[in-house]
Amino acid sequence: MFQTIESLPDIITAQHISDYLHISRRRVYELLEIPESQGGIRCFSIGISKRVDKRDFLAWIERQKKPVS
Repeated sequence: MFQTIESLPDIITAQHISDYLHISRRRVYELLEIPESQGGIRCFSIGISKRVDKRDFLAWIERQKKPVS
């Protein structure tokens, strides 16, 4: 299991994201299917497998943060 963002590989899987965020792998796959413009995570396919560039995952995390009022 990955405890820090630094410990994640440069190309990550749904399982990596699931472990890191403590959410189900099913929910990760849902996020991978949603368009980026609607809050989804940018990904690419290798055959039927989905992969995410760690930089895109970090950018997605930043976009999820709500501004503090």
